Amino acid sequence: MKTFYDCNNLPYPVFAQGNVSFCGAVDSAVPYKSVYHLKICLDDDAQIPAPGQFYMLHPERSNVLLGRPISVYHSERLDGGTEIHFLILVKGKGTQELCSLMKGDKINLLGPCGNRFEAPAAATESKVCIVGGGIGVAPVAGFAERLPAGSYDFYASFKSGSYGLDYIKPADLVITTDDGSVGIHGMLPAALTEEILREKKYTTVYACGPTPMLAYVKQIAEKCGIQCFLSMEARMACGAGVCLGCTIETTKGMLRCCKDGPVFDSRILPFEKPSDTVAGIKVQPRRQPLAQNEEPDLSVDIKGVHFENPVIGSSGAFGFGTEYQTVFDVNRLGGIASKGLTLEPRQGNKGIRLWEFTGGLMNSIGLQNPGIEHFIKEELPQMMALKPVTLANLSGSTMESYIGGAKLLEKTNVPIIELNISCPNVKAGGAAWGMTCTAAEQIVKAVREVTTKPLIVKLTPQSLELNDVALACIKAGADGISLCNSFQGIAIDIERGVPVFENLKAGVGGPAVKPIAVRLVYELVQVINTLPPEERVPVIAIGGIATWEDAVEFIMAGATAIEVGTATFANSLAMVEIIDGLSAFMKRKGYHSLDEMRGIIQK
Repeated sequence: MKTFYDCNNLPYPVFAQGNVSFCGAVDSAVPYKSVYHLKICLDDDAQIPAPGQFYMLHPERSNVLLGRPISVYHSERLDGGTEIHFLILVKGKGTQELCSLMKGDKINLLGPCGNRFEAPAAATESKVCIVGGGIGVAPVAGFAERLPAGSYDFYASFKSGSYGLDYIKPADLVITTDDGSVGIHGMLPAALTEEILREKKYTTVYACGPTPMLAYVKQIAEKCGIQCFLSMEARMACGAGVCLGCTIETTKGMLRCCKDGPVFDSRILPFEKPSDTVAGIKVQPRRQPLAQNEEPDLSVDIKGVHFENPVIGSSGAFGFGTEYQTVFDVNRLGGIASKGLTLEPRQGNKGIRLWEFTGGLMNSIGLQNPGIEHFIKEELPQMMALKPVTLANLSGSTMESYIGGAKLLEKTNVPIIELNISCPNVKAGGAAWGMTCTAAEQIVKAVREVTTKPLIVKLTPQSLELNDVALACIKAGADGISLCNSFQGIAIDIERGVPVFENLKAGVGGPAVKPIAVRLVYELVQVINTLPPEERVPVIAIGGIATWEDAVEFIMAGATAIEVGTATFANSLAMVEIIDGLSAFMKRKGYHSLDEMRGIIQK
């Protein structure tokens, strides 16, 4: 593999595939399994990274889009190859994947990336101070081992325990821990101050760690007139200086962390005080976690109907609820929206009905269902025997079919009707009713006149006047809005050169649509909040919800409850995991009820 160098004599990053030789939890890291040691073997001719550089790591089998930038901790030549070591803090999905790798697994690497820590001109005559905080110990430890033994002092600061110090040989090693479990009790200032920098007569300081720590190191080093280099981090996509997503603010303008850094002269880093607002919205103050024996209240009420929690099985993706009874305890759900129902039985669409794509699922079912009379006689009693609230999803083609179905449901004990005027894959009716204010108002008003039940109107994201359509529905008698039904898309069978679906267009759902759905829910709640309090109605969010984090996003955007659809096909336990995760999050963050976090990003 030929290596190319830039004008600073640093190798340009290259793509390579390595083999995992070891992956295991670092025993001394607290809590256990919070930090992992990953070793990757590359070919003999692989470039040895410079101290301070990093790689973009992406497992060959991965469920995340991007690689993760991980600093080099240690590297060495072995018989048959080069072994690169990384210390990885478990933070999110990407790092969880990396820390779940097994010996022999394939992993893709782009690197080495970024600039390096430059050693003092005469390391033996310099007095070097090296500082690492938490996982930031890894890159500075990798730098330290390249320096002559005893030519530097090393300060390592942790919350609890210690790690990453295996290969260093400092003159003096000082460890601090927040809990006092190792070394000095306290944070970095308990061991390193401006006075100590002067007393030790350090000539250069190198540091990597949390931003507050780096700001502190910069401050005391510059007050002493000591040259200081800091390794920064930022969210990255490419690692090669192309995407410009990792820029950080400096006195020389916005510089790329991956290419111009990650090592920067501290004098160009302003470390301005973080803003307490984002997009004009105030950052939430820190709350005390709930007491150990206190559980948060996940319940919601919609037009007098009580839900134990806000998680509802979405229409079309959960049948009538009974189908999943042998899979998990469906009684844990807050509600279940029935399969889309029409006055008459329907067989649905011909041809291919499902088509998977990266990030989601397309469907063209066509409202196949047994008809409302059959539902009332057979499926409804079974649904009502379950604990979750039953929502009867009512659809149709004509005004008369909607009215006829509503009249039949009015005579039952079903608690809520979800009026579907948004189905994207039927030729007649469906989404057409939800495209304009006039049509939506007419159909909602007509159904409202024949039922006294709470009426939740399910809208399409395809409308060019979506918020106005929602307001028209509220004016006509809607007690709530479900948003949003499937988006419309087209899939092409490239082997045959024809559309995949007989109706050409089909519904698009899954994780890919979530950010758009969050925006639509957020904007609709904003509009609803302009109404007098007595006219406001709840919004039930739908669209790509697969995890408890997704549910929290929608609730913070203003949703009262959420419906889960496609995710259940990928993970049968998705909804119970969302309920448990939501409860744990609220307990950890100190939210006693959903009301305390609902709509907190609304201006």
